[in-house]
Amino acid sequence: MKTALITGITGQDGSYLAELLLAKGYRVVGIVRRSSTTPYERIAHLVDRVELLSADLLDQTSLMDAMAEVKPDEVYNLAAQSFVATSWTQPVLTGEFTAIGVTRLLEAMRRTVPKARFYQASSSEMFGKVVETPQKESTPFYPRSPYGVAKVYGHWITVNYRESFGLYAVSGILFNHESPRRGLEFVTRKVTDAVARIKLGLADELRMGNLDARRDWGFAGDYVDAMWRMLQADEPADYVIGTGETWSVRQLVEEAFGYQDLEWQRYVKQDARFNRPAEVDLLVADPAKAKRELGWEPTVRFRELVRMMVDADLARHRAVPAKG
Repeated sequence: MKTALITGITGQDGSYLAELLLAKGYRVVGIVRRSSTTPYERIAHLVDRVELLSADLLDQTSLMDAMAEVKPDEVYNLAAQSFVATSWTQPVLTGEFTAIGVTRLLEAMRRTVPKARFYQASSSEMFGKVVETPQKESTPFYPRSPYGVAKVYGHWITVNYRESFGLYAVSGILFNHESPRRGLEFVTRKVTDAVARIKLGLADELRMGNLDARRDWGFAGDYVDAMWRMLQADEPADYVIGTGETWSVRQLVEEAFGYQDLEWQRYVKQDARFNRPAEVDLLVADPAKAKRELGWEPTVRFRELVRMMVDADLARHRAVPAKG
């Protein structure tokens, strides 16, 4: 039985990855931050099958203690301050978690379990103001937010530890990946939740920022499979993971509202408060390397994903009165 250690296990990706690894027979240990509350909603159905260990990406000693206690075969670093908008209001904290936190984790692994394999969650936001389309592994980075800058640091420090110390350390440059477990602050979930509330008479408008930004949106359940595949390869390498298709926020809105026979123009109001200080206009992946070397391909496409999320939000809101 292999042992996997996951930071960020309570997040969207962490919950799907834990499910995948449990199905493959792994012992799964998740690192969680000490809190007076227990925000385990996404892994509520897994808590009796995983082990949870208290540690923090801001605390080097706790990470070394965790590595020494768990002795993992694989380490997946999915923890971060992951919301781009928040990185503008909390840039230093974003740097501590999303950038320096990667170094702390790599150093803890190097000193305690150097034979373990390490996965770093890199991001398409590193490409930012893109210099070529589509974006592949060799595309230069041009981040346009503190979050993107921090992810570039995390990416290159992973490369550095691989080349300097011989660690099996890889980065997955994941393009936007969504699911019913996505946080409500992210644009896809903001839209699908609003559609559900409007359909049920619980809301009458949705305020949005830039509708022309284009993204490559996939399903988080597919993308955690790519993470696992990266750590099974003979040699460590970095991979771009995405669908190869790009859609605008406007098309996202049209698809979600249209699915419920709602005219989106009646409900959507543009609000400058939601515009970024520096916009990322277009992101679209070239996942050819992952397909060729890992045998990975997405199984859920954009329209199916949007409808899945709308259905889940409708079911969630309909269940609230029953609970009452």
